[in-house]
Amino acid sequence: MSDVEKAPEEAPGYGAEDVLEDPPESPPPAPRVKARRSPWNRGRDRLIAALIAVAVVAVALVIGATSDSAATDRTEAAPPPPLPAAPDKVPGSLAEIWSAPSAATPVPVVAGDSVATADGGEVADRDPLTGQIRWHYSRDLPLCTLDQTWGRLNAVYHKTRNCSEVTQLDPATGRITAQRNGNAELGTQLVSDGSHVTAAGKQLLTTWRDDLVQSAEYGQVPALVNAGKQPRTGCTYGTVAAASGKVGVIERCPGDPADRLTVYKAAPEKDDEPQVSFSSVLAGKRARVIAMSGDVTAVVLPDQKLLVTFNGDGNQRAAYPLDVPPGDLAADPPSGVEATTQTAQNLYWFSGSKVVALSRDDLSPRWTLSSALGPGITFAQQLVIPIKGGLAVLNENDGSTIRTVGVERRGYPGVVRLAAAGPVLLEQRGTTLTALK
Repeated sequence: MSDVEKAPEEAPGYGAEDVLEDPPESPPPAPRVKARRSPWNRGRDRLIAALIAVAVVAVALVIGATSDSAATDRTEAAPPPPLPAAPDKVPGSLAEIWSAPSAATPVPVVAGDSVATADGGEVADRDPLTGQIRWHYSRDLPLCTLDQTWGRLNAVYHKTRNCSEVTQLDPATGRITAQRNGNAELGTQLVSDGSHVTAAGKQLLTTWRDDLVQSAEYGQVPALVNAGKQPRTGCTYGTVAAASGKVGVIERCPGDPADRLTVYKAAPEKDDEPQVSFSSVLAGKRARVIAMSGDVTAVVLPDQKLLVTFNGDGNQRAAYPLDVPPGDLAADPPSGVEATTQTAQNLYWFSGSKVVALSRDDLSPRWTLSSALGPGITFAQQLVIPIKGGLAVLNENDGSTIRTVGVERRGYPGVVRLAAAGPVLLEQRGTTLTALK
């Protein structure tokens, strides 16, 4: 046998292609970092944090205690039951069933099946039959005025210098439905055309839609942003009326030889730029816009003893002689709003001593009642007008007296404004609301 050397055997577990590699090096150890001490570990820091927390809570409590919500007291109620129907005709006698102070309502405020009073800072919704309060909303601010439009109550409050805060309430429940801040003047009264409400004033008229969003401003605008938008400056305003989406106002402007009648849209294209339908200088001073109906506006000119009507384009439509005592027209009404009412047939204007019935179609005079205490309303399907000692029940067509009903007013001699809620007749006597049945 020849000597043959054997090749060395392959190491087990490796193929010819396998290469042995050096084992990976271990990563270097992470550097040591010194732990940072919390800034709130020291007693002094914890004390500062506690003081800050106490200060935040104190500020929150002060804000809460002085906020409008903290200064408001209110309740709500379920909707009232339906009122009984009014009688078929005015009863032969009417007696007081309750009365309540209501200095902030120029006229009785009836909304649905309830009656609202407004006195001091409180709006109270009452049962017309008993006077019992169903719900109330009160602020630590005095009320300027209250009205009912769109089936809701609009309560205007006096804050700082103006009647600037308005809260809208659902008369059935007392729920708040809208709120706004504005610039209505002290002494304001609200005028409605059915779709918008205008706050009267001597230098500024503001108009809102049913959600209380402002739709128009006319006159001297506070905090004016865009100058040159108002048609005239330096004017003061007399009486205000509204109808069919328009507002009519008597203006007294520097440079004009007499009073001016202006009619503008309640909802112009831009709320800061009035959209005037017409503006005409009248034939005299001390003029009063007493009513609007459709596109017709009626103005009284005391010096000429005329009632003049104008079309929607500002052209004179007609002029009628007016037999009203001079004392009735010596000065504008303090609120800037004439005492008027409407029925299905006529519009009634109270001059101060007489009631003039105007046709709703063209505002032409139909008849006059002397010795009245206020304009009339429909109650129990008949026209009733307050007179000294009671009520006159009249024929709406010619003003003839059907009969009279005695009412004891406890010596009150002033203007009486009427409203009806089912079988209850309401009289606003100055600062008091009285219910009769």
